[in-house]
Amino acid sequence: MKAIVHDTYGSLDVLGVRDIDKPVVKDNEVLVRVHAAGLHVGDCFGVRGAPFAMRMVTGLLKPKYGVPGFDMAGQVEAVGNNVTQFRPGHEVFGACNGACAEYASAAED
Repeated sequence: MKAIVHDTYGSLDVLGVRDIDKPVVKDNEVLVRVHAAGLHVGDCFGVRGAPFAMRMVTGLLKPKYGVPGFDMAGQVEAVGNNVTQFRPGHEVFGACNGACAEYASAAED
């Protein structure tokens, strides 16, 4: 799948489009085909790695995940074994890690 990624911290110039593996859905998660991703100042902090305290969450020396975006909307493609609220085909919106990709996994709640 295609995603916007960054392997290092820096300006927005470190972002690029690359093929990465599709997320594997866990028992309490849903896999969403992302139709729209929302970006805000927190995403800029995550890409820049600044303020430095932000790196305690995003990765000290390099980004842990490397795909920005926390807010997304899309359609459920697959559900984990313990998911009861959603089924494939449901339209959803919510928060996740790595919303700037074709697919993202998110907790059921």
